[in-house]
Amino acid sequence: MQAHYKKYILDFKRPSGTSRGTLHQKETWFLILEENGKRGIGECGLLRGLSFDDVEGYEDTLAWTCENIDLGCDALWESLSDFPSIQFGIEQAFLSLYSENPFMLFESDFVKKGSPIPINGLIWMGEEGYMHEQIDQKLAEGFRCIKMKIGAIDFETEISLLASIRKKFSLEQVELRVDANGAFEPSTALTKLQRLSQYDLHSIEQPIPKGNFKAMRQLCELSPIPIALDEELIGLTNATDRKQLLKTIQPQYIILKPSFVGGYRGSREWIELADNEKIGWWVTSALESNIGLNAIAQWTYTLNSPMPQGLGTGALYSNNFGSPLVVDSGKLYYKKEMPWKNDLIEEICT
Repeated sequence: MQAHYKKYILDFKRPSGTSRGTLHQKETWFLILEENGKRGIGECGLLRGLSFDDVEGYEDTLAWTCENIDLGCDALWESLSDFPSIQFGIEQAFLSLYSENPFMLFESDFVKKGSPIPINGLIWMGEEGYMHEQIDQKLAEGFRCIKMKIGAIDFETEISLLASIRKKFSLEQVELRVDANGAFEPSTALTKLQRLSQYDLHSIEQPIPKGNFKAMRQLCELSPIPIALDEELIGLTNATDRKQLLKTIQPQYIILKPSFVGGYRGSREWIELADNEKIGWWVTSALESNIGLNAIAQWTYTLNSPMPQGLGTGALYSNNFGSPLVVDSGKLYYKKEMPWKNDLIEEICT
């Protein structure tokens, strides 16, 4: 078996705002395996400034992985606990290599019959007019679950945006989720959550910065809005620490990004721990290209979760890989009759 890796820069069609800044480009890495005339590809979805493995030596670790590829998927996964995005890339690449079709990683009705996955529509931070424009567009496109990034612009403006949605659409018509990305101060977070609760929100992701365990536990106890942990999960690489986090904070939900938590295997471990604590969960992408998004979506379908998932990021980039993934009426489909456009993929793999 031979292996190599390649870096690729994804360009946002439009700058996308979060509480940590505005995104113009996204760096990603691909791991390519070759054996007996077959090829497999996996995406190592590093997100600068957020991924646990955004450290010096990342590329050296990719090189080491390629040099030691004959160790196999399981041994490599075990050796790379400090590099969850590479763990996920390895899982994808081996599945891809040994699948009949390198882009069909899991046999299910999602790929065979076109059964859809319900997803949320993502609203990025920006000027008030731009956010209104996004909201109107998502609702017109048939989304019935909207996730809005908050915490970067004026809080009163964000409140008015939520109020405008609720004036038009009831809880039964549109499910509203918000994601603060840790933007609230622990001292004022509960007051803000109480105000936000007027708008029948499904949940809020990561209201305060990660690491404030005592404050987060108190919020989960007192908040009128269910709280979902996201960034809080990053960097916990063993079952003992993960179990302790959930027992300590007792959130209502956790958000699973396979590129951040060790791929399929790491995500399954979190799911088992959450189920034991009666904590809900859903899966989201971490701004991967369509190659990584495809790998996440196919696996997510097999989990049989009825909740809308966070898998609607494929159309963000101007230079993404053409794929059978299609969003229609708030659902993600795999249209197997649509081919992968292999020109960019060939460039990556050679």
